[in-house]
Amino acid sequence: MLIIEKEPKSVPAEAFRTLRTNIQYASFDKEVRRLLVTSSGPKEGKSTTAANLALSISETGKSVLLLDCDLRRPSLHKKFNISNQVGITNFLLGEVNFEQAIKIYRNKLFIMTAGIIPPNPSEMLSSNKLRDFLQRVSQQFDMVIIDSPPVMAVTDAQILSTITDGVILVVASGETEKAMAIKAKESLKKVNANILGVVLNKFKEKNSRGYHYGYY
Repeated sequence: MLIIEKEPKSVPAEAFRTLRTNIQYASFDKEVRRLLVTSSGPKEGKSTTAANLALSISETGKSVLLLDCDLRRPSLHKKFNISNQVGITNFLLGEVNFEQAIKIYRNKLFIMTAGIIPPNPSEMLSSNKLRDFLQRVSQQFDMVIIDSPPVMAVTDAQILSTITDGVILVVASGETEKAMAIKAKESLKKVNANILGVVLNKFKEKNSRGYHYGYY
């Protein structure tokens, strides 16, 4: 759900704006222009987090490029209700140019969906062409947010973390196994990923133990 758009004054929407601010402070010494959003396993909310974070940053007037680099089970096109016929895979294969692959969702927010699902996602994501592409768009946009597959499923997130400035790890409250979350963190650290922090998702207000406000 695009909570920033659907319910902009809600507690969850405000939590995403707080996340936006926290990322800015976490990157005080080194500006984060390319941010990877991933999780330890599926259905923890990484794509929803990436989508709402992109929307919240674009609210500040910064230009944002949201990339769906989950080339196995892409979902961003569904969240934004846009076509996935042409995307990043088509661009990397040289079938379309950048202008044909990118979609303007609204002022300051641009989206490049995954495109066709390739037989070799890891090889495509580790290619020099993708590396050069990320280097170029990070100079063109204020922020590039990348949605990747879960860390423990395939090596894609590890590959992408080496060519980004920071990583956000999404975990689902009451669902993510502690051992899996720790293993995901260790897997990212093995490739020297810059983990900025963790997003605790799906937190229930009834578990807040006396807090006056519910948190998402």
